[in-house]
Amino acid sequence: MRTSINSRLLIGSAASALALAAAMPAAAQEAPQAMGDEPSNAEIIVTGIRGSLQRNMEIKRTASGVVDAISAEDIGKFPDANVADALQRLPGISIQRSGARGEANGVTVRGFGGDFNDTQFDGRHLSTASGGRAVDFTTIGSDFVSNISVYKTPDVELGASAIGATINVALPKPFDSADSKFAVKASGAVQDRSGKVTPSGAALASTRFADDTMGILAYAAYRRVDTETNQVFIPGWIGNYFYQCQANPACQTSDFTPAKKNVLGWFPQQVGANQITTKDERIDGRLAYQWQAGDDVLLTLDGNFTRQTLNTATYGYGAWFNGDDLRNVKQDSNGTVIDFNQFGTPMDFNASLARTINQTYMFGGNLKWDASDQLSFDFDASLSRSVLNPGRNGFQNAMDIGYGGTNADPNGPFLSTGCTYPAGAGPTTAPTSCSRYSTILGANTGVKIGGPSSDFLPSIHDVGPGGNVSRFTDKSLIGSHVIAGFPNYFTNLVKQIKIGGKWDGDNLKVHFGGSFQENKYHQEGESPFVNGTFFRYGGYGAPSGRTGAVAPLPDSVYQGLISTNNFIPGYQGNLAPAIIKYDPVAVYKVLEATGGGTTAPAFNPDSVLNVKEQTFAGYLRINFESEIGDMPFKVSAGVRDEYTKLTSGALGRNPVKLITVPTDPTLIQVDTFTAQQLIERSISYNYVLPSLDVKLEVKPNLILRFDASRTLTRPALGDLRPTINLGTLRRGSLAASGGNAGLKPYLADNLDLGVEWYYGSNSYFAVNGFMKFISNFIVGGVSTQTINGVIDPFTNQPAQFQVNSKVNGPDGVVRGVEIAWQQVFGDTGFGFNANATLVNTNRNFDTSDISGSAFAITGLANSANLVAFYDKNGLEVRVAGNWRDKYLLGLGQGQGGTFGAEPVNVNRQFQIDASASYQVTKQLSVFVEGTNLNNSNYSTYGRFSNMSLDTFNYGRRFVFGARFNY
Repeated sequence: MRTSINSRLLIGSAASALALAAAMPAAAQEAPQAMGDEPSNAEIIVTGIRGSLQRNMEIKRTASGVVDAISAEDIGKFPDANVADALQRLPGISIQRSGARGEANGVTVRGFGGDFNDTQFDGRHLSTASGGRAVDFTTIGSDFVSNISVYKTPDVELGASAIGATINVALPKPFDSADSKFAVKASGAVQDRSGKVTPSGAALASTRFADDTMGILAYAAYRRVDTETNQVFIPGWIGNYFYQCQANPACQTSDFTPAKKNVLGWFPQQVGANQITTKDERIDGRLAYQWQAGDDVLLTLDGNFTRQTLNTATYGYGAWFNGDDLRNVKQDSNGTVIDFNQFGTPMDFNASLARTINQTYMFGGNLKWDASDQLSFDFDASLSRSVLNPGRNGFQNAMDIGYGGTNADPNGPFLSTGCTYPAGAGPTTAPTSCSRYSTILGANTGVKIGGPSSDFLPSIHDVGPGGNVSRFTDKSLIGSHVIAGFPNYFTNLVKQIKIGGKWDGDNLKVHFGGSFQENKYHQEGESPFVNGTFFRYGGYGAPSGRTGAVAPLPDSVYQGLISTNNFIPGYQGNLAPAIIKYDPVAVYKVLEATGGGTTAPAFNPDSVLNVKEQTFAGYLRINFESEIGDMPFKVSAGVRDEYTKLTSGALGRNPVKLITVPTDPTLIQVDTFTAQQLIERSISYNYVLPSLDVKLEVKPNLILRFDASRTLTRPALGDLRPTINLGTLRRGSLAASGGNAGLKPYLADNLDLGVEWYYGSNSYFAVNGFMKFISNFIVGGVSTQTINGVIDPFTNQPAQFQVNSKVNGPDGVVRGVEIAWQQVFGDTGFGFNANATLVNTNRNFDTSDISGSAFAITGLANSANLVAFYDKNGLEVRVAGNWRDKYLLGLGQGQGGTFGAEPVNVNRQFQIDASASYQVTKQLSVFVEGTNLNNSNYSTYGRFSNMSLDTFNYGRRFVFGARFNY
């Protein structure tokens, strides 16, 4: 009922405003100048920090809705090297960092992450081959970005398909300048840990000719960044009911009755550490042509290209745990397992060499025609295509080697589950027998949790062959285990046509138009599970009492050791002593030389997904100006209608038989499947999306705003799969995931109320409150279910799969307030820009909910930014601090889900960046930049604060270079 009332309110408000516009007397007086209260001789700054802030402020002040902007300080001088880093300086915007690289790869606007934001280039939707709606900002070069506008209230011309914001990136064009321009930028970057300087460079040239009726602009940029990152990880905390005896060093057969399996808790399925080295190379290019074909016609043709290549080398170790095999279990009051031991724990050493390529190009044409002094038209067509691993030339060569593990042994010292019960057994009936195991090199390994994840690493203890830590990296005992590697190939093609018209009267403006957009997404991949490669050489080999593996491996595959001493600065906790560095490709060659079969993955038909989404839209917006008393009063009322039809198709099959893997007693594989078939689903939907922006200038420097709108966000394309796919299958942990081709879009009814005080030259103070009433929320639920009645080979009962799937769920409300303050201290050159955002919701995650259907709104966090600067006499210095409180990143950990999708929370973060530049001559400047100067870490945790998930340390980075403009 609430949603229906909000919809009628919004539609009624827009309709009333449109009627008022039609009746508005033509004699309404014109509003005063934007800077009417300032002296006519106020200094106009066109470049530098102050010039950028001045342009940003004017965009905000003159906008009909709530808009914030970031502008280049000069040609080739965007405030930050990363677009997302620059955006986080705006109120209501926070960033999401890639832990492995430490770079900002996404933004959150008012608590809504990348999938809720529509990123456009010059008003055109940008494709992205990720399966989601979000754009990875590390794939976008910022070298020659002109400005970025963030529309927090919708502009029906750009679209209303973003509950968070529409982010429009404006790129340079030849007619931006009356003169020819040439700019060159060269720099070097170094991370303090690696100590290696990597080069970057960019060049732009623009000129006008044919009596200034034509212009052409071209730029090209190359950027390389190398990063060495340390990571300590727990992929997931598994919800579990423990047997009562597991608090003791050992269990007896009589302890394994169902009635005694009643101790609720969560344990880490795996713990380990990685060192990740990434070489990130990106090439950007743009070519733009403009022709003023007469006083009334302007033609623009442009093309953009970007190609990012990520070469990643990862080396680490990891130990795997099974819930029923834990002993000496200790828990805190929340049920978190804070210490335990596991008999015969194996130790894996992982290595991965991977290459991922993200390539995007966009071509477009735009024709502007002034049909008369009052009537104009805009015709625009574009095509954008993104490819993940074009030519299928990405790869992931990944390998696990190690030692240890348990071996089935009827006389073994360790009693575990896998029990036989008498016929007609009840909850209190004891089994007649249970499985027993022995070990040769396995250790009684465990993990101790010492405190909150913001300060403590999970401490692994009792490691090494047979518990001998001095032989932890003994190569003579190490054999091959599983082969991993899942290279993917994704494509996304977006075609868009837009036609718009404007009628411009003295106090009345009418904007109208329509658009068509087709979005095609395809994904496929390879998997080592399909052809048995994953297990083919598993088991660790003879030193661990296993067969099927190669052990020991030759010395030639090894490349040294990586110390874990001071691995994550500022944290407490014990790690294993070292990481083994080795070449997985060299191991592949050794394995294949035995004649045991290929080490390559095979095409995975279950990975195939095709989605075609077509959207037809029309819009109408009326802007009018009047006065209330002597106060200028401006209204922009609009409505957008969007009709979408969608078809999703995938290849589906079901498992018929599951079998164990002889080389690893914890693994399960599918022996046979049903026949494969194509499954397709089609849906359509239509929504009317009204908007209303009201602006009252109480005084020439004091503005009040009210905004109401309805917006939507469509489901991620990758979530529209109509089939269920199996994931990792291990004893007690059978994972599967399913899509939902019938998902409807999220809907949000939005209200904004703000005040802006422009009290001085280049200075203002603003407060804006907002509420979002969200329905059709898409939630990821985890349910326990059988699939095709297939039998679990360990229990001889129907296999119980933890299936993660998406459904349209409950409603939610988000409330918040944004505070922004910009101050320039006269002609001293000093100033600052500060903002803070406070948000909350009625849908927080309930940590006590184990029903499997817990729901929460993600991404909401209080945040604050402060940028202090000096800009005078050719010297610019800027220091920026960014703080973000802890927040819920998402639902669904890498492993786990017994009690539904487990939460992933991010710990509180504070980061300091700084930059300085000096104008040597009018054309030449030199600069230096530093990011993460306080060596901030990035860490996540699960249901409770001591459930550590990922902890990353990516160090500091410094950039130095020069710019030349002519």
